[in-house]
Amino acid sequence: MKKIDFTLKIGKGTTTFSIPKAQLLYELVGRNRQPPENLAVAYRNALDHPIDSPPLREIAKPGETVAITVSDITRGWQRNDLTLPILIDYLNEAGISDEAITVIIAVGAHRQNTVEEFAELCSESVCHRVRVVNNNAWDSENMVYYGKTSRGTEVSLNRVVAEADRVILTGGVIYHYMVGYGGGRKSVLPGVSSLKTIQQSHMWAMAKTVGKGSNPLAANMKTTGNPAHEDMVEAAAFLKPDFIVNVVPNLDGDITGIFAGNWISAWQAATRLVDDIFGVTIQEQADIVIASAGGYPKDINLYQSQKTIDNAVYAMKPGGTVILLAECPDIKEPSEFFDWFNHPTFLELEKAVRANFLISGWVAVRQLEYAQQGDIVMVTRKENIELARKAGVQGVATIEEALEIAYKKCGSSVPKITVMPQGANTFPILGK
Repeated sequence: MKKIDFTLKIGKGTTTFSIPKAQLLYELVGRNRQPPENLAVAYRNALDHPIDSPPLREIAKPGETVAITVSDITRGWQRNDLTLPILIDYLNEAGISDEAITVIIAVGAHRQNTVEEFAELCSESVCHRVRVVNNNAWDSENMVYYGKTSRGTEVSLNRVVAEADRVILTGGVIYHYMVGYGGGRKSVLPGVSSLKTIQQSHMWAMAKTVGKGSNPLAANMKTTGNPAHEDMVEAAAFLKPDFIVNVVPNLDGDITGIFAGNWISAWQAATRLVDDIFGVTIQEQADIVIASAGGYPKDINLYQSQKTIDNAVYAMKPGGTVILLAECPDIKEPSEFFDWFNHPTFLELEKAVRANFLISGWVAVRQLEYAQQGDIVMVTRKENIELARKAGVQGVATIEEALEIAYKKCGSSVPKITVMPQGANTFPILGK
């Protein structure tokens, strides 16, 4: 029987396995794009020829202060360490001194990033040139209140962005399982928002009726009619960001698209490239789906790796098995994530999330919803296995163990198998 070999990323390494060629239903890899030959030239060109906006050099004036949002360590794939020095040099040329620039790590309600992570995210040189700080969603004294959205979200944003003369959002755009796509308005909410603002807005990701779990409208690829996304856009509009630079990766993780300009329309253009690269139509769902998050940092913990589970479930038959490759070196983060699973029933968990919404609680709700749709088997570090069980995930140390379990669960000696090498990004779209 002819077999096909696969080598997929896990953590900072890889794992290799083989499956019978006759059983391979799909290898979902999207449509690759070449990165620009010269990143600095392409990036500067985007700043000078933005979408629905004057060039950045005409917006930022000498003597003004500038706040730049940068995504946290879980989004290290955005490679701000490569692009941020270009942006700051550009601002210098426009008359903005290093002393007038503050980089704020838009951690939302994630943990505070360390000084070492600042350097990993922004580059050592940038950290020596400009002030770099974390957003602290719990620090209410350093939040400025703007007003309420039409849905009642009370919008309070970090004083760094509130008091800056100019605000530039940076980030990256891939699919997002709650608000359709990452990037754009997410740099503001949750990025630099207060905990109360984040909690109120993210509540729209829950179904209207208690007992129904998460809101089916808060999903991958969905923005129109998605109340969680629409509330975030309203909240970000209070800030009126002056400029945005969002990047889109290709299948190899290299920056391939650079979208600068108006904080809404430039981001929307980026989402269209995401669809072109990572949206993949399938005609049939598989018995077994083997999905890599794409390696570090996308599999830094189970909380982040859940994006891969979400995508993989779309490719899985109801009652099938997802094999997730996720090393999860930081599996206990965020610290409260696994605490949600201490509730004895799904309903009690859901009620607790509604009573004190944290995104980690919503992720916990979704995690148990996946477990109701099929079996989740995770190839991970041995020390993670017991903790993963709390989240309805069966942890194993090797891909061979995972495949053996999956074959037994599906009840077929010749199951159909789909492989997703870039599971965190690739979105299977079931054809009609």
